[in-house]
Amino acid sequence: MKIVDSHQHVCWHHRNARGLVDDLDQHGIDYAWLLSWLPDPGNAQSSSRTLNPINVRLDGTQDGITLRDIVDTKQAWPDRFVVGYCPNPRWPEAPDMLRSAYHMHGARVCAEWKFHLLFDDPRCLEVFKVAGELKMPVVLHLDVPYLKNEAGRMEYQPGWFGGTIDNLERALLACPETIFIGHAPGFWREISADAGECTEQYPSSKVVMTGKLYGLFEKHTNLYADLSAGSGLTALKRDPEHAPGFVRKFADRLLFGRDYYGGDLLKFLRSLDLEDDVIEKLYWRNAESLVAAP
Repeated sequence: MKIVDSHQHVCWHHRNARGLVDDLDQHGIDYAWLLSWLPDPGNAQSSSRTLNPINVRLDGTQDGITLRDIVDTKQAWPDRFVVGYCPNPRWPEAPDMLRSAYHMHGARVCAEWKFHLLFDDPRCLEVFKVAGELKMPVVLHLDVPYLKNEAGRMEYQPGWFGGTIDNLERALLACPETIFIGHAPGFWREISADAGECTEQYPSSKVVMTGKLYGLFEKHTNLYADLSAGSGLTALKRDPEHAPGFVRKFADRLLFGRDYYGGDLLKFLRSLDLEDDVIEKLYWRNAESLVAAP
């Protein structure tokens, strides 16, 4: 069966582009969406140790996973990758830069949006509206600004991105023509109704019905989600009895994605004994309904 990895990066975690292609082959993945990641100076979180040392500036800061990395990889393996790119919304020309990436370099996904800004900041909305105009789905990284600590107090998280699930909903309402794909711990914790009480970034307790994600999916047809990284997989694995029903209910909105290497998500999905039509939607049909194959 065809498999599309809808959330992937290149030249990081000690693997170059050839290493990524080898990993796709190893796990039977036909092609991947390659997403940029531009480290945000406004965020205290640093991941330079995982990124391409070629992209280190003289002052030690990082350009991150760049459009150049992605375009070079696409040129080398044109049938294996879809180009993704998201400019920093703080840049005054960010909306026009997204248009240029679309027309000049074939970018078809606005991603990865991962900035120390609120989703409904006007600068972000301007980028999102251009993405909607160009039919580019936007992959959003959500990490909440506050978590409850063991003492029961809300503690600030300096590595936040996007704000809260409420900021996301305001962006959904403001940009109804734009497809948003939710991702990351702050998004997936909302699968459970007790998200606001949980002290863990990656909650591991049983899912309490019904989390805010249910309402968001039901109210907003422009919301999708990818199952990538520890956040998506953990949201399913934390409650294996809940996972099959959730996946079946929202099978039209969920995309297979990894955000890393390996076959953990494939292995878990196969354990759920899902129907072939559900698996096809997750593995490739939903992705190709949003972005054509390369």
